[in-house]
Amino acid sequence: MPANTTASSPKKKKGRRARLLVIVLVLALVAGVGYGTYWSISTVRASFPQTNGTVKLDGLSGPVEVRRDNYGIPQIYADSDEDLFRAQGFVQAQDRFWEMDVRRHMTAGRLSEMFGSGQVETDAFLRTLGWRQVAQKEYDTLLTPETKKYLQAYADGVNGYLKGREGKDLSVEYAALAFSNDYKPEKWTPVDSVAWLKAMAWDLRGNMQDEIDRSLLTSRLSDKQIKDLYPAYPYDRNKPIVAKGGIDPATGKFDPAAKPSGASGGGSGNSAAGAAQGLNSQLSALSKTLDTIPALLGPSGNGIGSNSWVVSGAYTTTNKPMLANDPHLAPSLPSLWYQMGLHCRTVSATCQYDTAGYTFSGLPGVIIGHNQDIAWGFTNLGADVTDLYLEKLSGDRYQVGNEEKALKTRQEVIKVAGGSAKTITVRSTGHGPLVSDRSSELEQVGEKAPVPKAAPAPDRGAGYAVALQWTALQPGKSMDAVFELNRAKDFNSFRAAAKNFEVPSQNLVYADVKGNIGYQAPGRIPVRAEGDGTKPAPGWDPRYKWKRYIPFDELPYEYNPERGYIVTANQSVIDAKKYPYLLTKDYGYGARSQRINDLIESKIQGGGKISTEDMRTMQMDNSSEIAKLLTPYLLKIDVSDSYVREAQKLLEGWDYTQEPDSGAAAYFNGVWRNVLKLAFGNKLPKELRVEGECMSVRPADSSAPDDQLSERVRECGQRDTESAQPDGGDRWYEVVRRILEDEKNEWWQSPASRTDKATTTRDELLARAMEDARWELTAELGKDASSWSWGRLHQLTLKNQTLGTEGPGFLQFVLNRGPWNLGGGEAAVNATGWNAAGGYGVIWVPSMRMVVNVGDWDKSRWISLSGASGHAYSAHYTDQTDKWAKGELLDWAYGDAAVKAKTVDTLKLTP
Repeated sequence: MPANTTASSPKKKKGRRARLLVIVLVLALVAGVGYGTYWSISTVRASFPQTNGTVKLDGLSGPVEVRRDNYGIPQIYADSDEDLFRAQGFVQAQDRFWEMDVRRHMTAGRLSEMFGSGQVETDAFLRTLGWRQVAQKEYDTLLTPETKKYLQAYADGVNGYLKGREGKDLSVEYAALAFSNDYKPEKWTPVDSVAWLKAMAWDLRGNMQDEIDRSLLTSRLSDKQIKDLYPAYPYDRNKPIVAKGGIDPATGKFDPAAKPSGASGGGSGNSAAGAAQGLNSQLSALSKTLDTIPALLGPSGNGIGSNSWVVSGAYTTTNKPMLANDPHLAPSLPSLWYQMGLHCRTVSATCQYDTAGYTFSGLPGVIIGHNQDIAWGFTNLGADVTDLYLEKLSGDRYQVGNEEKALKTRQEVIKVAGGSAKTITVRSTGHGPLVSDRSSELEQVGEKAPVPKAAPAPDRGAGYAVALQWTALQPGKSMDAVFELNRAKDFNSFRAAAKNFEVPSQNLVYADVKGNIGYQAPGRIPVRAEGDGTKPAPGWDPRYKWKRYIPFDELPYEYNPERGYIVTANQSVIDAKKYPYLLTKDYGYGARSQRINDLIESKIQGGGKISTEDMRTMQMDNSSEIAKLLTPYLLKIDVSDSYVREAQKLLEGWDYTQEPDSGAAAYFNGVWRNVLKLAFGNKLPKELRVEGECMSVRPADSSAPDDQLSERVRECGQRDTESAQPDGGDRWYEVVRRILEDEKNEWWQSPASRTDKATTTRDELLARAMEDARWELTAELGKDASSWSWGRLHQLTLKNQTLGTEGPGFLQFVLNRGPWNLGGGEAAVNATGWNAAGGYGVIWVPSMRMVVNVGDWDKSRWISLSGASGHAYSAHYTDQTDKWAKGELLDWAYGDAAVKAKTVDTLKLTP
């Protein structure tokens, strides 16, 4: 048990605020009379961690020191690798065990054991995917003995903290959970850590939703119209990451200096031209099932991505490289990231680490950050690593070519808190698990699913099933890569680590103390024998199988490019016409990346040097590309209604930046949302439109002109507000850009409503959108347009991702924080994303921001979305959020002297 128990010692101001909030919490809990239990202040504080004094931790070989700064960010000092990771497990459990426990139950498909029957469907889907099984195989068969040793040490540290502690001693959420069930946390295992990488891979899995959406669109739109909504990447305007290079014919490897063969065109490229004739019911139901997973991991729309860039010392004020990174993920409380330093007092063969940065609670090592020699950052590459296969079933068999094969099956038992266990059967084909089994709607599988014209289809019978092939369902070595990356010393060892980072496939940027900068595209990316991954493939046709994976040596990379900087922001990796493999057809369209390129180039071409402050300012750039494009057209509209004209005047002289106090940004984004709705949203099938929004539409099987329809049908949208279309991402920028000069394009046609005439031209539709936005913002922000501000529309509320979203109202009040009025927006560099179909609220954010001064590490800066602690009412629960919202960064101490100067609490762990 702990000795010398001492509370944390943050600033007095924070301490007073925390005490007041604790009192509020107790009053709120007392008010919850329905639970019939009185919670004292001691109950709330029971889980607050000890951060001073001495604690014995079994298994240590020597003393370990944990120094925390004024924000509760820990720096750990040890004399062996195992002691370092054992202490990391202990400390992360102190601050974040509830989060860790929920995560491992999610990855194992065991949420129902904590939260009851409401999670059975989610558990069934996750059991079908089998994340936990794959993680177990990785641990058993692929990971190195060294990695297993570290994982075990981490688990021992977590369990050392759990020893002797009950639910309320771990977090206030366990005290709340005790009202409804008798759940007790289990010991942590190494596989619990490995499995979390599967969850991250799912969050960053690529174009699976686009694959589903393209198929669903066939019920309402022609092939040409669907193509309009998925335009080609604009290589002439938005630069890819890698500017030069190709496969060297002599070596068969990628060479940044080689001339591309030009023989490709982007991979196999044989598009599965749809023979679709209506609603693809099995994909509709699958899409609904997928919406239940993002409740924990975040939406997967076009805006989900990241920014990272690195600038050579030739163009910085320090004469050393600078590296910036801000991954964009769903907001959560606590933040996904946990800031930490892991320091060997003396780096040696038995203690190899001196690294700091952003970690995941539940996972040993540092994910993004730096060590003594190199710095690195991540953005999502967006590689197409998932394919859906339509499968023709006959009883317990499925068709492959002219033969039938037996389905693989296994039984899974889902235990349910407060209820009876449920047994499910998981069925799989050679492609992967049948995800269509996880919805009752999918009993009517594949009534009219799109099938390639070149693939003769077997009789549908009752329909086709849907299987998922995904690279993350094969065991890999990504956990090895984390440790290899943490101790890499140069570009060669960095690339060697990247080779093992198989899933999720990420863009890795690099800088080192010798002044080098670089980039590597890693990952297990399939080579398709046929098809391009944009629509479900016919599982019965062997031609559509995955042949192999792209060899690592043939994946793009750069090292010290002539231009002196590298930008990755989810744009195309390399010009598809100059590279022989298909990475994906569904990159982001480069709005953010090109803005960053432009900002860097303007500084360099002006003869200036880029500073840490310049890097920070770039991260907070709020410029809207679509506003630059569309606003001149809006200002040319002759508006006769003085009420609408008052709003239009806001756009005059606007610089297209989306600051929180900008009335122009509020109005423009309102107009943009209504343009999208009128031109595109109202024409999409109900499966893509926002749930609950109903409208009269032509019958799906009718080809008659609108004025000749005998009757219309009423349909209501079915899609979650965070993933509905059109979401307004930079794909939609490109869609609108390509029709903007065509004043009579069919997309500008919008039917009449009860209050508005039909539109037939661009200007008519823009005028109607301006009017609709005026009335919408009047309802939201008031009649006086001069009082409008973007931040009042564009708000962030941080929610605890379990009881903070599904718990009783008073408990949500206890656990959640906000709102904050934010600037930025969809596809801006300051990517505070919102879904134009669903509303203006913030649904993804820069989950952290960092600017690394390579070689002068103590001058680096960083910030997290929330704070170090996962304990509601800890002083460090959201103590970084106000600064984060303002775009401020904290000093990032790394060296021993700098860390000591920032230390306010010191905990000693002893054997």
